[in-house]
Amino acid sequence: MQTSLPKEFLQTKEGLKANEILRSCVHCGLCNATCPTYQLTGNELDGPRGRIYLIKNHLEDQNDGSVGLRHLDRCLTCLACETTCPSNVRYGHLLDIGRKHMNQAINRPLASRIKRHLIARVFARPYLVRAMLALARLARPFLPQDLATKIPARPPASRALAAKSGAPKLLTIRGCVQSVVAPQINQAAAKVLERSGIGLEEAKGNCCGALSYHLADTAQAEKTIRRNIDNWYPGLAGEYQYFVVTSSGCSSFIKQYGEIMQTDSHYAERAAFISEHCRDLSDLDFAQGTRAVKETRSVAFHSPCTLQHAQGVLGNIEGRLEDAGYRLVPTTDPHLCCGSAGSYSLLEPGLSTQLLENKLDSLEKGEPDIICTANIGCLMHLQSGTRRPVKHWIELLV
Repeated sequence: MQTSLPKEFLQTKEGLKANEILRSCVHCGLCNATCPTYQLTGNELDGPRGRIYLIKNHLEDQNDGSVGLRHLDRCLTCLACETTCPSNVRYGHLLDIGRKHMNQAINRPLASRIKRHLIARVFARPYLVRAMLALARLARPFLPQDLATKIPARPPASRALAAKSGAPKLLTIRGCVQSVVAPQINQAAAKVLERSGIGLEEAKGNCCGALSYHLADTAQAEKTIRRNIDNWYPGLAGEYQYFVVTSSGCSSFIKQYGEIMQTDSHYAERAAFISEHCRDLSDLDFAQGTRAVKETRSVAFHSPCTLQHAQGVLGNIEGRLEDAGYRLVPTTDPHLCCGSAGSYSLLEPGLSTQLLENKLDSLEKGEPDIICTANIGCLMHLQSGTRRPVKHWIELLV
């Protein structure tokens, strides 16, 4: 693809990156075949190829970006297009650049700005999530049924994780929402890892910064990243072997710290170190031990986009579940997003609901006893639309 980006923009690292990505695209359109939003709307501008043109035009012509940003907002950032693209176009990185510049060029309506600000601030703070859910549970009897079923049940009480003395130790993150609605996930991970003589401890801090970053609030995201680096680096450079994460959305983003902070002379090296030492739990080498199987139960597994597309981890979880005695039921279109996508289900409820219904049709077709996944956002989103239990995969290995 030919480009003519402004010279002053090309003199920046961001401009060079955008130019390189744009020029790598041969506009073949194969990406549209696996794009969830294009499949739903049939609109070229709701597919990766169309969005790339919108970003290119904005960066070249400095137009107001209002029309383009609407179509960029509809993107799930699932990266299915990247795994399909024969030219290895780094669409996700270009999308982050496009969203940032279009957001700076327009003035969103006040209601939209307030909503996005609240999502970024509230859901990144567990104490606010806890208070919000407590109020929601009190109001549940008075809410419409379809809304009441979306409120997560109160989780079991949890305890602080502590590794045994002398055991190899891993560090993990509690998570913003996960620490409130599903603390049992980290507890389960600690129990399973303990069988292999591996200790798991939770790091200081909850939020990885992904929520703010994908809402184009890069300043807040980088502030969070710097705070996390200050908290995590001393341990990772010392007694902890890896930073292992139980939610694939967080592990995917932490692996990007090095690239996000590469122009920050004070944090670039440590950010890269943390990214290099970050592992998703599903990609960690450990012996899961023997699970006492009372009966063979069927499981439908949903692989989050942040696991299969962003991190390229395929088949690990399915293999572990089968080794533990579960029977995996086949699903259709496993590459398609469930519609959760961080804050997407709150900002684009119409498209998100359609994707959820399609995904549940696929997962429930084989009549599984359990649905499982590897990301807290997917877990909550799927559970909101089905009566079948939805679990994190590590919970099935305890």
